[in-house]
Amino acid sequence: MIETQHFSLIEQPDAESVHRLVHGFYAEVRADAELGPLFDGAIGDHWDTHLARMVDFWSTVMLGARSFRGDVFSKHMALDGVQPGHFATWLQLWQRTTEAIFIPEVARELQTVAHGIARNLFRGYFGHLPERAH
Repeated sequence: MIETQHFSLIEQPDAESVHRLVHGFYAEVRADAELGPLFDGAIGDHWDTHLARMVDFWSTVMLGARSFRGDVFSKHMALDGVQPGHFATWLQLWQRTTEAIFIPEVARELQTVAHGIARNLFRGYFGHLPERAH
């Protein structure tokens, strides 16, 4: 899904790379057998709106744009059908997408942020932190 052969890995995130990241990641999510139906069920015909909000969110996180306003936690807690394994899949897709677009240092930073988000949401859904694989 992520086209890498035409692009060099990005050292400094900017608005264009955030757009590529968000759109590439959600293309992967939508193609995933587990996550695709869950996200499509929640978002329905509002993908353009969702993608724009996620670009705003990650622009705020990555670029300090302060363009995102919203309650991420409550929005996600309203979703039905979320299972513990969905978080691992979400993180794997995020890792693959970040590594296809950014240099390793930037990709790791983005992965660290995503792990924090996933931990907080996991705790909200299941009342505890995910167990670490041994």
